[in-house]
Amino acid sequence: MKQVPSIISASPSDALPEGADHEEAGDLSEASEIRTFLIGQAQHGERLDRALAALVPEFSRSYLQQLIDAGMVEIEGRVAAKPSATVHAGASGRIELRPTPQSQAFRPEAMPIQVLHEDEHLRIIDKPAGLVVHPAPGHWSGTLLNGLLALDPRAALLPRAGIVHRLDRDTSGLMVVARSRAAMDALVALIAAREVKRQYVAMAHRSWQGASARHVDSPIGRDPRNRLRMAVVDLERHPGKPARTLIEVLDSNDQGCAVRCTLETGRTHQIRVHMASIGHPLVGDALYGGAAAAGLARQALHAFRLGFVHPVTGREMVFQSPPPADLVQGMSTWGLDYNRA
Repeated sequence: MKQVPSIISASPSDALPEGADHEEAGDLSEASEIRTFLIGQAQHGERLDRALAALVPEFSRSYLQQLIDAGMVEIEGRVAAKPSATVHAGASGRIELRPTPQSQAFRPEAMPIQVLHEDEHLRIIDKPAGLVVHPAPGHWSGTLLNGLLALDPRAALLPRAGIVHRLDRDTSGLMVVARSRAAMDALVALIAAREVKRQYVAMAHRSWQGASARHVDSPIGRDPRNRLRMAVVDLERHPGKPARTLIEVLDSNDQGCAVRCTLETGRTHQIRVHMASIGHPLVGDALYGGAAAAGLARQALHAFRLGFVHPVTGREMVFQSPPPADLVQGMSTWGLDYNRA
């Protein structure tokens, strides 16, 4: 087959500024832009979205998929049907680059953010329950990321505005956010190496039985029966990753129990899944079998302690955040003392 080079041209030109993150590139211009492209030999047989990601590398594949779904991409004069369509070398096309809800998500929005510590390289924040950390379907604005962009102009130069780990929307508590690329890369490495200590306090259903501490070592993956949930899975039958949580009871009675959870890995919904797997779903966590009780409708989970070695100064950093008023009141209603241990 004749070798066909990859060609893409734009009108007008819209180059990325130095330091801009590819995932946020669609946010850089409100104007619509038409680009033409030619599928090269390197893209022959690829999915359309993968081919476009190679031909328009300054935009994320997710953003390009949105444009395909919106009918903004044509191949040989016909609107592309779906992102998974196969492309062939020599085919020409055009793409209209325009704002989408996701591409407009990376905008500053002023909001109150409780900052416990701040230096040149990082910031420690105390996230309230109800605040989404990162833009996602259904939450393209009003997120912590939007607030960080308004709080610190430097955040716009960092991937995800410096966010290196997340808390679920209804989980409250401590997070570390990078303020420099060096600190961000180092924090990501520390988290991957399990060198960032994260502890949570939670309130769960059922009286605690057995030893006061339980080490749950159960892999977590997408629930094969409900793709909207995570679950403990058998790695020989379903995809997943190892997950380990140390769970220690702080107090317990006939109503339920208060526990301290220490993450040894950081999987999606890890504490919620592990607590449910041992018969103690979190109060308010309807997704994993919990129920609203003691005045709590959100999952009763709070990240109260965060510890790590500062990635630049080498100083040992430890931060604590007392449980918020709703969780304190809920435990009081059930007669649980989270300070007992």
